[in-house]
Amino acid sequence: MSSTLLEKKCTACELGAPLVPDKDQIEFLKDLEGWQIDKSDISKLVKTFKFSNYVKTLNFVNLIAELSESEDHHPKIIFEWGKVSLQWWSHKIEGLHTNDFICAAKSDAIYTSLE
Repeated sequence: MSSTLLEKKCTACELGAPLVPDKDQIEFLKDLEGWQIDKSDISKLVKTFKFSNYVKTLNFVNLIAELSESEDHHPKIIFEWGKVSLQWWSHKIEGLHTNDFICAAKSDAIYTSLE
């Protein structure tokens, strides 16, 4: 996992902010384990995390909520028994911003800390 992404903070994303170019998306993905880009409508980073019980699953969701608030960047969270699916994308620019890759890396770090 890229310590570079982990060290960064999200920046305010305004209308007209640049999308991450495809070649840079590929480079960022090399630093993220198991994340994929879903291009079915708006490009989104997606990943599903698995857990052994409901309480661990809920704990992860709560930590992602804290991350989201601290970075002022909020994902779609699908919470089920034993698994959480995250989707990061930037709503204002309808696609992927550097913030999404930063939050994906930080989501992975949170998950790793719970193992």
